[in-house]
This record gives sequence, C-alpha cells and structure tokens, in this order.
Amino acid sequence: ISFHVHVFLSVEEENPEFWRSKAKQTLQSVLDRKLNTNVAKNVILFLGDGMGITTYTAARILKGQLQDQTGEETVMTMDTFPHVGLAKTYSVDFQIPDSAATATAYLCGVKTNLNTIGVSAATRNGVCRSQKGNEVTSILKWAKDAGKSVGIVTTTRVQHATPAAAYAHSASRSWYSDADLPDAAKTDNCTDIASQLIENIDIDVIIGGGRKYMTPRGTKDPEYSLDLSSWGTRRDGRNLIQEWQSMKTGKVAHYVWNKTDFDAVDPEATDYLMALFEPGDLRYEMERDPSTDPSIVETTEKAIRILQKNPRGFFLLVEGGRIDQAHHAGRAYMALHEAVAFDNAIAKGLELTKEDETLTVVTADHSHPLTFNGFPFRGQSILGKSPLWGTDFLPYTTLMYGNGPGHKIINGKRPDIRNVTTNDKNYVQLSAVPVDSTTHSGEDVAVLARGPMAHLFSGVQEQNYIAHAMGYAACVGADLRHCNGGPIPTVNPSNRSVAVQTSSALLLGLLLALTVIM
Repeated sequence: ISFHVHVFLSVEEENPEFWRSKAKQTLQSVLDRKLNTNVAKNVILFLGDGMGITTYTAARILKGQLQDQTGEETVMTMDTFPHVGLAKTYSVDFQIPDSAATATAYLCGVKTNLNTIGVSAATRNGVCRSQKGNEVTSILKWAKDAGKSVGIVTTTRVQHATPAAAYAHSASRSWYSDADLPDAAKTDNCTDIASQLIENIDIDVIIGGGRKYMTPRGTKDPEYSLDLSSWGTRRDGRNLIQEWQSMKTGKVAHYVWNKTDFDAVDPEATDYLMALFEPGDLRYEMERDPSTDPSIVETTEKAIRILQKNPRGFFLLVEGGRIDQAHHAGRAYMALHEAVAFDNAIAKGLELTKEDETLTVVTADHSHPLTFNGFPFRGQSILGKSPLWGTDFLPYTTLMYGNGPGHKIINGKRPDIRNVTTNDKNYVQLSAVPVDSTTHSGEDVAVLARGPMAHLFSGVQEQNYIAHAMGYAACVGADLRHCNGGPIPTVNPSNRSVAVQTSSALLLGLLLALTVIM
C-alpha cells in the first residue's frame, strides 16, 4: 500500500516551550477576562442547522486548508467566543430531534414534539385541533413587544422549520402554504406558515428563499418562468408579497428577489426589507452565482445595518440552514463549505456590532451522524482518505456517515475509492446503513457566547434554556430582573406531570415525521 502525504510540521512545534508559551498566553487571557453584566441592547443568534461538534471541527480544518494552512490549529471566528456550554437536544417524544422541535426549544424556551413549531408538547404532530391553546411565543416576539427591531436571515426558505419557530404556530412544520394544509386542518381553522409570516409579528427584515409559498397557484416565478415547480403554490389566491407591501404604507419597505435590487437597498433609508432569492431554499454556497445571489455574509450585513438604526436595539436570527441539507445528502464537502461561510457571517456580525452592548450566541439545533476517523496525517485534506486501509484491503475516507445515501456494497464489498477524488463537491461519503436521507444524531451541541451576560451560557443545559438566558440578558420576555429597576416577576411552578405517550402514538409520530425531510 503506497500513499503520498504532505505533512507541514513546523520545527517550533517540536520545542516544548512553544506549547508552554501558548498555554501561558491563553491562561492569562482567561484570568484577565471580566464578566460583562450589561443589559444586552442587541441579541444575534447564529444557528448552524445540523452543525454538530464533528462538523464544527472539520469545518475549522477546512477553513485553514482553504488558506493553505494545515488547518487543525486554525482559529475560527466561533473559536474566539469566551463562554462555551453544551445543550441537550432531545425532543419531548424522541431521543433524537428535528429542526422544528429544537427551534421551538431555543427560540420559544419550551421543549416540544417532533415536527411541531411554536407549540407545546400538548400538540400532536399533524393534528390541527391539538395546537389550539397550546401556542408558545418566541424571543423574536418578546423583543418586538419590547420595542426592538427584529429580523430573520436564512439560507433556506423563510418558512422552513428554524425561521418558522420565530413567528409561527403549527402542528406540522410542512404546512408551508395553504396548499400543504390537509382538509382537517382547514376545517379546524389552522393557517399555513407563509401566511403567519406576515400576520403574526411585524418583522422588520426577512431574508432567505421561499417565493413560491407566497404567491397564487400559476404565478410564474420571476427568475425561473419556465419551471413549473418554481411557480406559486397558493390555492387561496392570496399574494402575500403584495399584502406585505400594502401593510407597510407610510414606511419605506422594499421587496427584492435578486442581488442587483438587494444591493441597491440603502439600509439607512429602509424601514422594512423582504428579500426572497429563490422559490425554495437558496443555492449551496459552492453553487451560488455571486452575480445573482448574495452570500450569507452579505445578507447578514444588510440585516444588521437596517436593524441597528433602532435606538432600542434589535434581535436577529441568522441560520446557516443548508449545512443540514448537505449532510442529509451525504455530501460532507458541501456541508463543511456551508459551515465555513456561516463562520464568515459570524465574523461580519462581530465587526458590525459592539461587544459591550450586543450578545452574540452561536449554536446548532442538532447534530448528524458524521464521523471523523482513521489516522490522517497532520495537514491532510479533511475531505481526503485515511492512510490506513480496512481489513478488506480497501481505503476509506476520513469523514463518513453512520447512515445515508452513500451506502454502497457491491458483491459483498465496499467500493474501491483508490482512484476516486473524494474532495470533489459532488462526492457522497460512504455510510454504514442505507437510507435515502441521512438522519440526525442525538449528541449535545455546542453553545458559544460573547457580549453582555455571555457567561449564562456555560455548563450543560437543556436546549430550551437558551431562549430564557437570551431574554434575561436583553430584558425581554417574562423575566425582567436584569433591567434597571425592572419588576421582579413571581414564578408559579407548575406541578403538572408530563403524560407518558403510548408506544402506538410514538410510532404514529415517527411515521408522520419520516415523511418530512428534516
């Protein structure tokens, strides 16, 4: 077995003083750290969908390697956050969650069931009538009610699970437009997520994809006029984009769907912005046309510049949503490049805000069954192959999946990848179990914070704690003890026990959930 590896070992790393000196500097910086106990004027939550610890680590290495470094020692923007904790991601009904249940937890402060958005666990997956009276509100609403400006930036459709939990209440995350509502839901007066986007909360900035859920059936897409799947889907005849514009009479409100018009929007002279760049989700970063679609860095910057004009501050949710979707497809190349772009957006957010008044939190909703394995040499491509081979005398990649579309056994053997370029953007990593779409995984996710009250995010906590800690830091929501002279609310602990659901109900929930791409 022969292989060729470039190892970029620096001579200074062979000297123990190199490591002692670095540790001493780090220790002193931690000792010198002062707790920031200010009230957070602004809160930015950066959510890497599906960005588990393995993805985080692998993206760090890729980011360095893209800059011609070995990569392992690279310092990501996320790495500079001084306060770090872990969040437990399980949902009320499942050991491993989806993006709807998790988003409800970290945005609304309440854990719930798989596939449900902005509702408590008393709501049954897909059962409209069960959500009535069980709606829960998000920190985006708490911030808006406190007079702050609020915004959503995502690389998915703006009606997708993560952004939807900020403004919608739905027994099913898949009810994007009224065309997706089952007859029973219509009979019981449930409304679709797209209509709730413009009706529930007065959101100042909305950036992402999802045009087709906003316009009537048969409405041609301005960008893909010949693609029927890109046309409007609504059956009720409503044009929600036009309705949104008419609701903003007397304000400067821009709707844009392309980069030229987006770039022309002057943040200083803009009250509201709705930017929908695709009929559905945005393109992957590595397939994005920079002349027609802005990057997550550009959309994050535009949102902050519009929102920060409010003297009372703002709340902004920024989602790197396609990290998750690339993992579902077993495409580690795409997932890691999405994560690097996400880290660059975090850097832009820090550049545009002041740390003494802005709480910045970075986390993931859940992980994926991505493994980082073998014994690759220092500096070896994170998307490459281990120098070790299996006992079947075949090589394997450093990154692999526990399950996914990459499962390939031919004549009882794994495929021979000796002549395969595994760091190609279309390469699908080998997986142990064949499934069409990689499932999520259930380990804890990292929570990183800096700015006012960032120390609240240390330790191992339930995921729903995140919303309460952000609300406390910013003096929004129910707990106003951190405000200057604010009232101290009384707490009425509930002694209601959570009913144990029957195995048949769990099975039904699983079957319903598996019809949705998480």
